[in-house]
Amino acid sequence: MLHLLVSDNQIIKYVVSISYTMASGQLFSRTTQALFYNYKQLPIQRMLDFDFLCGRETPSVAGIINPGSEGFQKLFFGQEEIAVPVHSAIEAACAAHPTADVFINFASFRSAAASSMAALKQPTIRVVAIIAEGVPESDTKQLIAFARANNKVVIGPATVGGIQAGAFRIGDTAGTIDNIIECKLYRPGSVGFVSKSGGMSNEMYNTIARVTDGIYEGIAIGGDVFPGSTLSDHVLRFNNIPQIKMMVVLGELGGRDEYSLVEALKQGKINKPVVAWVSGTCARLFKSEVQFGHAGAKSGGEMESAQAKNQALRDAGAVVPTSYEAFEAVIKETFEKLVEDGQICPIKEVEPPQIPEDLNTAIKSGKVRAPTHIISTISDDRGEEPCYAGVPMSSIVEQGLGVGDVISLLWFKRSLPRYCTKFIEICIMLCADHGPCVSGAHNTIVTARAGKRSGVLPCFRFANNWSPIWWGY
Repeated sequence: MLHLLVSDNQIIKYVVSISYTMASGQLFSRTTQALFYNYKQLPIQRMLDFDFLCGRETPSVAGIINPGSEGFQKLFFGQEEIAVPVHSAIEAACAAHPTADVFINFASFRSAAASSMAALKQPTIRVVAIIAEGVPESDTKQLIAFARANNKVVIGPATVGGIQAGAFRIGDTAGTIDNIIECKLYRPGSVGFVSKSGGMSNEMYNTIARVTDGIYEGIAIGGDVFPGSTLSDHVLRFNNIPQIKMMVVLGELGGRDEYSLVEALKQGKINKPVVAWVSGTCARLFKSEVQFGHAGAKSGGEMESAQAKNQALRDAGAVVPTSYEAFEAVIKETFEKLVEDGQICPIKEVEPPQIPEDLNTAIKSGKVRAPTHIISTISDDRGEEPCYAGVPMSSIVEQGLGVGDVISLLWFKRSLPRYCTKFIEICIMLCADHGPCVSGAHNTIVTARAGKRSGVLPCFRFANNWSPIWWGY
């Protein structure tokens, strides 16, 4: 299999190698736990909902890393509310959760490389998934070199992640819970799937579920020029997983990643059926070079065209359709042949549990109603503008009412005479912090109300301003 060795950000040569972790086959299981970098509530909750859907006994998110923050974050695991630890540093999180061997990096492209390298250097981390797009290629090549030298796996950058059906999900992979159920991802199938595109992987999960018993594992390697792991890396890994009986590969024009898969097929390293398609055949309709959505999807030389790659895969022994429209049909045909040969046994369908719906979502959809917890008789923000004791904000502005008038509406729920509002404004001016005496008095009041003793030292002058030094104990 072809891989890039890099030094000082320069490509040296192609070598045939595969890391121990990749060669061993399985990346995830039903007990896999991850550390989630850069707190994102929705992707984490979706991972936990997938855990519950699959019947996992333990949550797949062991901890959250949010630089500068520590404590706990409340999330749902089914109907139960759990507290997930939050750590401020990668090293501390890895030390606290030694069994968590997957690092899911939701950092921005500015910090994704540095945080990913820090994770790869931790002995407990085995797999790093980098979601961000726009990571500098020089940084990515350094991550690739370090990961391969240390027998670790990088998925991404610019990826949605991956999923092992019925076991583990990275972030937002496969979309909504409804789509996951539709694609039968709550239980394992017999197909290993790998693609460059995260969006197309979602489409293919649905396609594969319609014509086979579903996927066992699916990976989107990302659309950058230099992916952390290649299509052939994962196909060779799938080949070593007994539960996977066939592989489906969706490549794209640009780059030469697919040729490493061609070499593996020619060398006989893959003994399971491979159904493949390289998208981007329409590029020949354009007179000049075309850059498609991914950084690596760029029409260039003839060898990087979709037509050349499809032909090379076909010549190497992969099942390649004549068009993307025929992709589903050849997947179905290959699967049915394996069933006829007795290599695939029918899977017993299981009924997935119902994911409890969040209260806010149910209220918005009109499914439930909830009593109010606070009744306000002072302000009303239900209309186009807020009202204070029934007086619209625009009316307050148009009449030129002051602070005393607003306080009369909020405190007394009616407009007070001018002498009353004037008195309120005088009180505010007298109580305003205009010097060290008032400041010290206020500090004494605050600490006294808090049940503490306080004191004020003599005033000191800083930058032409008198300021007291006070303490509370």
